[in-house]
Amino acid sequence: MQQFEYRVVPAPMRGEKSRDAKTPADRFAFALSQVMNRLGREGWEFVRSDTLPSEERSGLARRTTVYHTVLVFRRALPLPVAPAEIPAPPRRLTAEAPEGKAPRVRRTPEDDGTATA
Repeated sequence: MQQFEYRVVPAPMRGEKSRDAKTPADRFAFALSQVMNRLGREGWEFVRSDTLPSEERSGLARRTTVYHTVLVFRRALPLPVAPAEIPAPPRRLTAEAPEGKAPRVRRTPEDDGTATA
């Protein structure tokens, strides 16, 4: 089964200047495309954008909830390579046999020609 690793980066807060980007929306889109293209060249695939709450301190005892927009990317992990099985060495056949009595051979009636039908 394919496994992935994930990377979460903050979305750009401001647009970047570009000759082709005239409006604030164009500059923001350009900044976003720069981040996405850089990570795409590194092999990361864009999954989604999320806005998540984060509780942060504001003062000594006070906390406020701040929302952050993040971009989620993933890329496939290399599949583990199973170790190759080492084939067993071929078995060698030998004509050697332990010494002892030879097997007894019995004659059947078919061998004698005395078989009756």
